[in-house]
Amino acid sequence: MNHPVDLGKDDGPGLAPGGAAPSDTPPGAEGLPEEARRQAETARAALAALRVEVAKTVVGQDAVVTGLVIALLCRGHVLLEGVPGTAKTLLIKTLSRALDLGFKRVQFTPDLMPGDVTGSLVYDNRTAEFEFREGPVFTNLLLADEINRTPPKTQASLLEAMEERQVSVEGAARALPDPFVVCATQNPIEYEGTYPLPEAQLDRFLVKLTVPVPTRDEEIRMLQRHAAGFDPRDLSEVKAVAGADELAAGRAAVRAVHLDPKVAAYVVDLCRATRQSPSLQLGVSPRGATALLATSRAWAWLSGRDYVTPDDVKALARPTLRHRVQLRPEAELEGATADGVLEGILAHVPAPR
Repeated sequence: MNHPVDLGKDDGPGLAPGGAAPSDTPPGAEGLPEEARRQAETARAALAALRVEVAKTVVGQDAVVTGLVIALLCRGHVLLEGVPGTAKTLLIKTLSRALDLGFKRVQFTPDLMPGDVTGSLVYDNRTAEFEFREGPVFTNLLLADEINRTPPKTQASLLEAMEERQVSVEGAARALPDPFVVCATQNPIEYEGTYPLPEAQLDRFLVKLTVPVPTRDEEIRMLQRHAAGFDPRDLSEVKAVAGADELAAGRAAVRAVHLDPKVAAYVVDLCRATRQSPSLQLGVSPRGATALLATSRAWAWLSGRDYVTPDDVKALARPTLRHRVQLRPEAELEGATADGVLEGILAHVPAPR
């Protein structure tokens, strides 16, 4: 990799970063038995094919697809931010179909109750007993649409599900399916009548991906598709190219990706620099450092390597850390942004050679 890739923009050619040549050693080869190596190679090829399937319904957004795949490999959750009409819902639906995973969508509104998300006990007249009816959270990919439109009480109902991967109702814990990933969307320009996510919940999202407006050429292609009769509600052309087994094999390979102590120290130095930045009143927590480590390893594996480089860390720093820092009011007044501050930190913290 010759330069950092911002996963908030469509900079990459797919699941492999530009300029990164696959190594001769199979991904995750170190520490994996032969059968696991073959499964890892098959899984990486299947996940790379996702781009082709998603492109059947969504024009562009390759970098966002990459970020979603990284989240699935790390068993993390995703915060998607973009203006309305940029195919966020269609993207998640298409991804779930291409991965043969369960998908449910919840439109968060001011009157949404926690039980509407997690499920609740309902009295059954036939048996004269209460039975639990699962909420939409019992799925593989949960799209929490406009999560900042609902009050904190309902937002908090996702906390246990996101962290513990279970739901507790009346003292009984019910496990969620595996994999389980929350993909939450929020509108970056309309804040009237919204409830900003608390820092504790923001920190539980593995990455924050910005969904850009398509380029001129992409928008022309999109209009040509619609003129030819494309129906975004018909996903019959999308084929399942991977599934839970491939994700499990990929996770095993990612865990075997080698981390040099110098690269680990680089991750720590970047996170500590955010805590000392004069532009930030809140820096990255230790949880953020472990998140950056996890996403960097997944990115390295998807790139065809079994070791992490400093460029992997740089590529994932912005999407992994941008929602974990908080600007000082005076810095906001001067026009500073979280991405801009992180860019400066990446430029000043020396990377290992």
